[in-house]
Amino acid sequence: MFRFRLGSIPVEVQPSHLLVSAMIAWTSIEGAQGGWPFRQVLGAPAFGQVSAKVIYVLSWMFIVFVSVLIHELGHALASRLFGYRPSIALAWMGGHTLPTDQPGPLPWKRNLVITAAGPFFGLMLSLLSAVGLVVFQGHTPALDFFLRTFMWANLFWAVLNMMPVLPLDGGQITTTLATRVFGPRRGILLAQGLALLVCVAAVVFGLKTGLAIFTIIFAMYGFQAFRLMTDVLRSTSKGADAARLRGPLAEKLHQAQAALKAGQLDDARRLGAQVLETPEGLTPQLASHVHHLLGWVALKEGHGRPALDHFSQVQGGVAVEPHAVAAAFSLVGDDARAVEWWKQAWQTSSDRTVLHEYAGTLIRLGREQDALRLPGLDPAAAYTCAERVLFIRGAFSEAAAVGEAALRHAPNATIAYDAACAHARARNAPEAMRMLRRATELGFTDGAYAASDADLAPLHGHPAFEAWLVELRQSAAS
Repeated sequence: MFRFRLGSIPVEVQPSHLLVSAMIAWTSIEGAQGGWPFRQVLGAPAFGQVSAKVIYVLSWMFIVFVSVLIHELGHALASRLFGYRPSIALAWMGGHTLPTDQPGPLPWKRNLVITAAGPFFGLMLSLLSAVGLVVFQGHTPALDFFLRTFMWANLFWAVLNMMPVLPLDGGQITTTLATRVFGPRRGILLAQGLALLVCVAAVVFGLKTGLAIFTIIFAMYGFQAFRLMTDVLRSTSKGADAARLRGPLAEKLHQAQAALKAGQLDDARRLGAQVLETPEGLTPQLASHVHHLLGWVALKEGHGRPALDHFSQVQGGVAVEPHAVAAAFSLVGDDARAVEWWKQAWQTSSDRTVLHEYAGTLIRLGREQDALRLPGLDPAAAYTCAERVLFIRGAFSEAAAVGEAALRHAPNATIAYDAACAHARARNAPEAMRMLRRATELGFTDGAYAASDADLAPLHGHPAFEAWLVELRQSAAS
């Protein structure tokens, strides 16, 4: 990747962006009309077909690069109008712009303006290219090619981007407006229902015209819209609170909820199961509250699959919190689904714990730069969240790698010790000892705790580990 700045706005270009633009250019060669103007410009008889294709591809890469950059610059400049400090990253088919100092979720009116600014700048580039084509047409074949391509490419991209489908800008706008007018649950359902209809129409159009990439992309978008709708239907609703329930079973439910709040998970699970096993007096509403409680018990015990099973049975006026669904998906290893739920939870709560879990999910997805750009983020906390979930899943080597990455942002004895525990659980004694020594350098001194820590049990009897414990005890005694 390479980086540069447009004034005070940092820009990062990832290799995936250049690769995708090159592929788009290559697939459009056969459809190019009138040959390649570069042969006429250079006028060399030896200038071959292969060289012309290479220059055509490079030219298209330049056009895509400038067009996407202008689009993202629209978002960035609109962010600057509201006092934010944005950064731009170009990746895959497009890019994204993030305010680096945003204190929380964007106010909805600002979000609309910033979102709409991208397609607007694209339309302006298309219009300027059209004016240039009228003024300079026929001046040189290459100039005609660039102006015409900039005009049509940006017009097409601006119109496409305003389609009401996530993650396109139009989808962001319709979702924001729908949730504002109809409320979060109904608004998301309406916006995603519209998106699903648009995607079906786009897929039909793509199949009829033979546009394979267009068809695949909107099929993926449509599946995403359908999945989000089903997730909302399964996990969110509004209605009566559990405290309004009456009767012996309701009283047992209240006891289970109190046990959960007190951290007595075994009691909470036992009482909840007793309610479900008593058919007399068990209403659908009461059962939903119990499943909600048992889902939270499973989460606190680190079991994502049972949590999802219980949450899927919650209905009839009981709401499952977005961060609970996100945590369950994280625990089962489905970070692709978890990240959207974490994002939704953060945008609706502005909770810093949720923010760091969201960032940790981005880190596990390999999107470290996206995570580190989140406003108000503590990088060490984000990496710790990412590591903890991997550790719970049993992905110990991955957890250790994330822990070592956290050390680069926050040299901390606890972080180094946790990374050592992950290495130990992965049966990697040399790396575990390296991290334990690093923890000692950073101030770790509790040899008694380390000797009894079950996570370090695989190191018991290892000469280096025993020597390390002796050193700790001697240091504590001196």
